[in-house]
Amino acid sequence: MDGASTANAAPVLILLGPPGAGKGTQARMLEDRFGLVQLSTGDLLRAAVAAGTDAGKAAKAVMEAGGLVSDQIVIDILRDRLADADCAKGVILDGFPRTTVQAEALDTLLAESGQRINAAISLEVDDAAMVTRIAGRYTCGGCGEGYHDSFKQPAKDGICDKCGGTDMKRRADDNAETVGSRLEAYHAQTAPLITYYDGKGSLQKIDAMGAIGDIADGLNAIVEQATA
Repeated sequence: MDGASTANAAPVLILLGPPGAGKGTQARMLEDRFGLVQLSTGDLLRAAVAAGTDAGKAAKAVMEAGGLVSDQIVIDILRDRLADADCAKGVILDGFPRTTVQAEALDTLLAESGQRINAAISLEVDDAAMVTRIAGRYTCGGCGEGYHDSFKQPAKDGICDKCGGTDMKRRADDNAETVGSRLEAYHAQTAPLITYYDGKGSLQKIDAMGAIGDIADGLNAIVEQATA
């Protein structure tokens, strides 16, 4: 692979961060600003199965048998997706890779088309604060307006400011114990990836505990540098 082919290749970014860190919100903002396409593993699998591609058929057979889709199938689905025209300006990977084995397979896949990981961006969080942030959130069952025990309560207790509804809902897994376990699992799973991309010089870290706009500014600066 020569330098010119790498320089002209569509950029590939990885967004790392635990549940509640704001990956989805920030990815959508990066899509709008830079024309990038967010690719999440779940969406890729569902689309490939619905489209009936060879990789999608393989994934469907495994899932219907109650098994876990192999790394190779995910790589094959990702290869097909990266070839689509809308990925020409670059992509943001969300949810893949999850292990160093997957990261190595991804590197091999990208090398086929002269691409590489331009930046692996880790959204850094304070676990204790994240438990409070996630465990306190709830929504109006009528219109979906979001609220929080500490940060955003309705003007009248139990009544939605937006639609006047009284059916407030909380996700079953948005409790302190479950959120704490999810964060522990994320860090255990992601730590090797942090080391892997740091060793390759592509790791970038962002404080994800601040305001959404401040986090976006930091991400924009990283993406501008990575895609220059």
